[in-house]
Amino acid sequence: MPHSHTHSTETDVVIIGAGPAGLAAARHLTAAGLAVTVLEARDRIGGRLATDHRDGFRLDRTGRLTVPGARGSSPLPDGLPLRPLSGVLLHGPGHVHRLGARPGLSQPAVRARSLAAAFDQAWLRANLGRLGSLPEERLRARPELTAARALAVRGIPARIAGGSLRPLLAALLGDPELATSSRFSDLLLRSFARGGLALTAGGSDVLPGLLAEALPEGSVRTGVRAVSVTTTAVGTERHGTLGCRAVVLATGAGEAARLVPGLRVPAFHEATVLHHAAPGPLPAGAALVVDTARRGPVAHTLAASGVDPSRAPAGRTLVTSVVLGAAARLPVAALDRAVRAQLSLLHRAPARTWDLLAAHHDAEATPAFPPPCTTQRRVRLLGGLYVCGDHRETPGVLGELSSALRAATALLQDIGVRPSAAAGAARPAVPAIA
Repeated sequence: MPHSHTHSTETDVVIIGAGPAGLAAARHLTAAGLAVTVLEARDRIGGRLATDHRDGFRLDRTGRLTVPGARGSSPLPDGLPLRPLSGVLLHGPGHVHRLGARPGLSQPAVRARSLAAAFDQAWLRANLGRLGSLPEERLRARPELTAARALAVRGIPARIAGGSLRPLLAALLGDPELATSSRFSDLLLRSFARGGLALTAGGSDVLPGLLAEALPEGSVRTGVRAVSVTTTAVGTERHGTLGCRAVVLATGAGEAARLVPGLRVPAFHEATVLHHAAPGPLPAGAALVVDTARRGPVAHTLAASGVDPSRAPAGRTLVTSVVLGAAARLPVAALDRAVRAQLSLLHRAPARTWDLLAAHHDAEATPAFPPPCTTQRRVRLLGGLYVCGDHRETPGVLGELSSALRAATALLQDIGVRPSAAAGAARPAVPAIA
């Protein structure tokens, strides 16, 4: 149906996109007393943070983990139930290095099969512990390179750089080539050293659900696709034009650029997430297993229900594995065949008998973040038009949440409204992923 060219101001702010960034921005603006309407083109909220429920399993469409770092500086909302992993197992040829939930702390050792393996494990523990204690300013003062180049020139033993740190960073960054800014990768590794890794209890969709619960009833409208924006109105595909005082774009980069031509769209790293059902518990328990020997397409794998039991029915184990790079584009059947032997080795269990529950490919899983490290791209496009998302900050959910707070703060300043004490002052982006 044709859109009307006249409109009244029906709400203070229209937010386009009900992912973490859009819902977080709505939460901050609502807390400041504004009327907010969130439009979401899909029939559900959450963006990439979707969790499918199947036969008692909870299957995240993303395989990314939270790197909380120093929890007090994180933009994660209070009340988000995080379940820490027990650590990371760097599974190499003939050895397994264990890094604990907080790598700098003492932990049960995995017996090394050689003096070289024992040295490497001791080096990793000592140096990650030291990294966790460094002030952020020291890391930001380092020359900025790609993460791969930094590993090559910083005096790290080559065996450790290539055989342990490179695959660990690829897993944390979602970037198998390590073309990411070394400044960001340093800060991310520091956050990992300080706080380990975590999963959200109940599935990744718990976070958007928690954010939406804080909004007034009727604030979020799903199944409404925006087709045009100005600073005072949003035109939709089938629901007319909604008038407002300001607009916040909280979509992915490509959709934002469709609505506002000229916005930067980064390159992306792709990934495929595979979910398998295994019988009983697995030896790795609640640890992330990283294949440092690259014996197959899986970069890292996790008995997710060993961390969060709600993700699998009693007597079954949910195994979530992530494939990065070109291998992620393989057809699902071929990819499933290719990973079975590798998963059997990494989990020390016969994966050939496991059931494939789901596979989800995302060609835009992680925004590329090459040097120079620009952690806070502008969120105010015009007076009345703002943009947020991890493409404006750092890759991952924490970047989305931090950019949402910046966009909400800029909007409130422009219209002369003081932020609510509940929303807090804008905090710097936490250099970590979720």
